[in-house]
Amino acid sequence: MHASPTLDPAHVAIIGAGASGLMTAISIARSLASQGIDPRSNRILLIDGANKIGIKILVAGGGRCNVTHHVVDEHQYATTKPPIIRSAIKRFSAQDSIDFFEQLGVTLKQEPTGKMFPATDDAHTVLHALLDEVDRLGITILHPWRVERVEHSEDGFIIHSDREHPPIHAERLVLATGGKALPKSGSDGHGYAIAQSLGHTITKDILPALVPLVADPRSNWVRELSGISSRATIHAVSSTGKRLKSFTNDLLCTHFGLSGPGPMDVSRYLSSAKLSDKGAHLQINWIPDASFDQIDSELSTLGKAQLITHLRSLIPERLARSLCEQAGVDPSMPGHSITREQRRSLSHLLTQCAVYIQSDRGFTHAEVTAGGVPIEEINRKDFASRACDDLWLVGEILDVDGRIGGFNFQWAWSTGIIAGNAIAKSISSSVTQGD
Repeated sequence: MHASPTLDPAHVAIIGAGASGLMTAISIARSLASQGIDPRSNRILLIDGANKIGIKILVAGGGRCNVTHHVVDEHQYATTKPPIIRSAIKRFSAQDSIDFFEQLGVTLKQEPTGKMFPATDDAHTVLHALLDEVDRLGITILHPWRVERVEHSEDGFIIHSDREHPPIHAERLVLATGGKALPKSGSDGHGYAIAQSLGHTITKDILPALVPLVADPRSNWVRELSGISSRATIHAVSSTGKRLKSFTNDLLCTHFGLSGPGPMDVSRYLSSAKLSDKGAHLQINWIPDASFDQIDSELSTLGKAQLITHLRSLIPERLARSLCEQAGVDPSMPGHSITREQRRSLSHLLTQCAVYIQSDRGFTHAEVTAGGVPIEEINRKDFASRACDDLWLVGEILDVDGRIGGFNFQWAWSTGIIAGNAIAKSISSSVTQGD
């Protein structure tokens, strides 16, 4: 879907045609139509620098697109203002998202984890439905049309390209540029510079979130377990052992370190902690429902039973043998032959295993960005900028990031709908006044 740039003023230009940008545009057009105003005559413009629209949608969830989660609340997000998250999600909930996509012909199915995927298991189903709705509503998409800079004037915004395109004038502007995660999608952080040029600030730290973790040489044994997956409780802990954040979820050992939902959920908290505390690391309980005392007690009552027989009923055998090796215990030993010191060392490794992380895999492998425009700088009612008139900010550009499981897409849908409805109200007001 491609159109040539036009010098005709747009009533609203949306920079970024990802999840939040597409939803904002659809929301504006639908809201106008519901008021009897033809959205085609009101010039809604989506601008995106990527060669292909919706890359993040297509790669999400292993190419299946985890659209939302069956239960979404503010506790699933890292944010300085939980009430703003709560309010946004209440106004456009997970069920609202399910209903929205159902209306577009996309049936979602719930998996045991609570994640909601299209019944087709194909992210193209989601993207095509959104783009078809954009087309039906007469919304124009310009791409690849990378925005270099934006000027704000009394009558709106002048949007300049980094190529020889004529500038675009828009009465209203939406920043839906994303953050820095997955730069090939177009979200390379340039949206932050545009936001700053329009009066906003950016958080001190901009970090990859939901990103795999690279093991430190002290924890090379994790790499040797490449391919092993297990459910575990993972804690980000300070150098003093204080637990900063915990998640219980699936974990995958890889050739570089750790991946899977658990490590990726905890990644932004560990990376943030390591900025000021180099000794911050992970602590893993490989048997999530068990404590050190419980495991120590179990191991003390094995009698003639082989240690490995018991352990492989709890965790993958390769992992069990690796932990035994670190504890200095022969896994084939009968329980009664294990010394108290060996037993306690193994119990510690099973329930409080220190794993040292060298780094994360960076924005190229991250699913979302931690940091961005402080959420305090937008109006909680409609996501309008407090720093610049006729400007709205939606989605990942804001300092809000959610867990794995569809929560970040839900944030995109919710903020897009809320901002879109407010923008449509602004447009209809100007149309009524004969603007």
